[in-house]
Amino acid sequence: MLALLTMTGQAQTKTIEVKADSLLLCIQAGDSCMQQYNTLEALKYYQEAYAIAKTQSQQLTEGQYDLSFDKFDELPEEKQNEIIEHIKQSAEKSSIIDCKIQIKLANCHYKRGNYRETANLLKLVPEDSLSHEAFRQLCFSYQKQGDNDSFIYWASQLNNRYPMDGEVVANLILAHVKAQQPQKGIIHGMIYCQRDSTNILVNRALADAWFMNRDFTAAAKLYNRLLEHGDSTFNTLYSAGMCYSQIEDLEHAYHYLKLAFLISGMQHYGCAYRLGVVCIDTKRYPEGLGYLDLAKQLMRPDTTIMKAITLSQGEGYYMTQRYDEAITAWKEHLTFNPTSIATYYNIANAYAYLLKDGEQAESYYRQFLDLALKEEKPTDKLKEMIKSAEDMIKDLELSKKLSQQNKQ
Repeated sequence: MLALLTMTGQAQTKTIEVKADSLLLCIQAGDSCMQQYNTLEALKYYQEAYAIAKTQSQQLTEGQYDLSFDKFDELPEEKQNEIIEHIKQSAEKSSIIDCKIQIKLANCHYKRGNYRETANLLKLVPEDSLSHEAFRQLCFSYQKQGDNDSFIYWASQLNNRYPMDGEVVANLILAHVKAQQPQKGIIHGMIYCQRDSTNILVNRALADAWFMNRDFTAAAKLYNRLLEHGDSTFNTLYSAGMCYSQIEDLEHAYHYLKLAFLISGMQHYGCAYRLGVVCIDTKRYPEGLGYLDLAKQLMRPDTTIMKAITLSQGEGYYMTQRYDEAITAWKEHLTFNPTSIATYYNIANAYAYLLKDGEQAESYYRQFLDLALKEEKPTDKLKEMIKSAEDMIKDLELSKKLSQQNKQ
């Protein structure tokens, strides 16, 4: 019987060796493709390798010996222990191989933007088997999917293992801010800053956390530290200005808000507004009024977009028989597109035929004609509209005269 067991074991060993060769070839081919940044082909090879490894792992886990339990019990204890130990070592080795392939496959998915599949693969790998890069990919896959809670969990695990990864710490702080827990983010930031107080990413995130925690004095100190380290970006200057305005240090607020507004190309309406308010409060009246006027102009919506929105609203309301609202939408459309000939005509028709308001109808027909008659090359459709409008005005004028005569 032991001879049969040996022959069975040898046959299965040969099968596993063949699969191991195929597995190695697939991994090597995938690695080669990745070196050429060909993630499409690499994905195919890694997926094939992963399938082979899973099958191999299952076989090793189930046992390499064609042996029933009752026959196994008949073997000497020493032989039983030998078989059990061999199966255990094979399963552990297979598990390590699987993890390596999972990480390679996950890396390929990550490079292709498939963050869901990346997370699904890496979360099954034991944490002590994850490389630093793979651990980061697991964390940021959840962040890129918008799963803030999962990102916080895995980023916290990663932070415990690699406490000096400043990018992860900064994102972990901001994730807590997003979760309305700035105090937890502050703790992570302060622990990191005990060893490194010069990391710009961490200081930015920590300053934002202090700001959201409404500790504007602490936030202002950090924004100053950032500026000292050369971080003169718009967000840093604007946030510093906002902090100083909150603690009523208006001269510093004026200084930083003005720099921020200039860096924005004088296009940030919120900064223009805040700067205008600070100028008024510091009695820089002409300058402040200028910024407030500019803020008002910048806050106006995009004309092109508003044209499309209001026109579609008017049509939608009209088709659902909400005629008053259709007219309101069309009138708003005219504030963005005052030369829209068809809109004047539509409003006039709605007043004339649907709302029976002859006075308003006549007014909009006349505004329509003022524009339509200026067209040098009117289309046949426009000519019909002009004729219809002129006839309606005559009918409305006649109706008005008859009404007056009846009253007399």
